[in-house]
Amino acid sequence: MTDRTTAPLDPAAIRLHRKGTGPALVLLHCLGVTHRLWDPLDPLADRFTLLAYDLPGHGETPLPAAPYGVEELADQLAAVLRREGIARAHVCGLSLGGLVAQRFASAYPELTDRLILADTTPRYTDEMRAMWVSRAAAARRDGVPSLVPGLLKIWFTAPFLEQGPPAVRFVRETLSACDGEGYALACEALGAADLRPLAARIAAPTLVLCGDAESAAFQDAARWMAEHIGAARLEWIAQAAHCSVREQPEQWRNLLAGFLAQAQGAQAQGA
Repeated sequence: MTDRTTAPLDPAAIRLHRKGTGPALVLLHCLGVTHRLWDPLDPLADRFTLLAYDLPGHGETPLPAAPYGVEELADQLAAVLRREGIARAHVCGLSLGGLVAQRFASAYPELTDRLILADTTPRYTDEMRAMWVSRAAAARRDGVPSLVPGLLKIWFTAPFLEQGPPAVRFVRETLSACDGEGYALACEALGAADLRPLAARIAAPTLVLCGDAESAAFQDAARWMAEHIGAARLEWIAQAAHCSVREQPEQWRNLLAGFLAQAQGAQAQGA
């Protein structure tokens, strides 16, 4: 997968959704869903401008003309921010979005204020990299709906799934609507990524979030990022699996509000 040929992504394909006022907070969603993943953070719009969009081949963003990598996704985000006249932003990404955020913060420190990396990794284990190959093939062959039952068991804890709340319905319906080729291209980008050499370049204060019911691989990755990103700290989301922002939104809002308030306090002191 490291021999893939990729091409730049067109920023004009991106429709940026804004909510609220205050410092910019970019929200980058995970594989197979849309910018609506972040709706539980809407209460933060009273103090931040929430910026979200659909990644290529997801939701309202069309399929790209060629394969892409995490690098192209980060470059596309930078171009979108510049197009919108946003000089600097907090950047938050979950899973796939978290890889994009890592690459963005390392490549564009001048655009990055604070960084939130949730339920993500700088590089998937060899076993998981092989899984991305098979999952991409399944999405192309059978469609994303064929994957949904297994994905839900990864995204949420068993007790939460049994309750069948709106968060589960949102993920089930959004994944089922995802384009198979769009999903497969993102799988291949994830499988090819290795961002470990970039960790030392991330200068932004960083909050690493991870569900305490996540897989061992993601928990190990969270600890690794907290250790190797200079200004990072790790917080565990209690009773949450991979889609922690939907399973425990109140914990998310409290942690983000506290972490980002530190930036506002530092700016006030420096004024």
